[in-house]
Amino acid sequence: MIRCAVAGFGWWGQHISSRLGSSAALRLAYVIEPSESRRHEAQAKGLPAVADFARALADPAVDAVILTTPNTLHEEQVRAAAAAGKHVFCEKPLGLSGASAARSVAACRKAGVVLGIGHERRFEPAMQEIARLVRDGSLGIVMHAESAFSHDKLVGVPEGDWRRMSHSAPAAGMTGMGIHLTDLYIWMFGRVATVSALTADRVLGWETGDVVTVQLGFEAGMTATLSAVLKTPHYMRYQVLGSDAWVEARNETHPDTPGGRTHFVLQRSGAEAETKAFDWTDTVLANLEAFAAAAEGRGPYPYSDAEKVHNIEVLEAVAKSARDLCTVRLG
Repeated sequence: MIRCAVAGFGWWGQHISSRLGSSAALRLAYVIEPSESRRHEAQAKGLPAVADFARALADPAVDAVILTTPNTLHEEQVRAAAAAGKHVFCEKPLGLSGASAARSVAACRKAGVVLGIGHERRFEPAMQEIARLVRDGSLGIVMHAESAFSHDKLVGVPEGDWRRMSHSAPAAGMTGMGIHLTDLYIWMFGRVATVSALTADRVLGWETGDVVTVQLGFEAGMTATLSAVLKTPHYMRYQVLGSDAWVEARNETHPDTPGGRTHFVLQRSGAEAETKAFDWTDTVLANLEAFAAAAEGRGPYPYSDAEKVHNIEVLEAVAKSARDLCTVRLG
């Protein structure tokens, strides 16, 4: 049993704290929240809450820290946790530059602690099936992939909130949603070679914008596109087109919303489409429990350090491409 402290009690910190209540692998010691009103919210839900992040780092009863804090704090907090000998699970993005992510990874490696990352979509049964089809050659040569991850869950964040600002949440919905899609792409296709991105502000009036679209070229030769929209009803789709078959998954609900299914279609040349549906599973908890297993030495954590850093290199390239209206080449 890994005893953990959750830093941050906003939307996602509340969701993770709730999910931990059903875990056999992790136990929530307390919430760390500097806002007095949010500490009261946590206490009203029966959760112990403290104000000081340093308290968890000095507490021998805490094995790990889960960060659901603003993006600009991630590197500082990851490195502090590692220096204190705590395993650390960081909500995405790990950093806002590739160099920042690399420093966090290096700090955890030096300290001998596990660094988890909040990309739960790899744990979806439909995504695992698509990855298997890609890797065993069932689709033929991968030609192209298309994906979208959009919702309107965050439209009510107040003026001045960090999610609305370019310096803390660059490229519109990229840090909130698009980065999950680039993680899936890197997992299935490897390193990205080129990035071209556009952002727009259509409705919300946020400094960072409310629409991002991205074109990617991969070192392995395939191409991909993605989009993330911050003001539209829930929409999640992931499709890979191969020379012999294409496959698509479409999710009815967000990872935080139990009950929806994922509709799966496999279309081979000259054959009828094969369809099935996957029931919703708690992928957020599955990721956290994989992190706990790695922290206890019961198995490897299924995200390589290189993948964690490269995804942030892609994020940084998306932000630069959208800002400068250029194609960015990654080294």
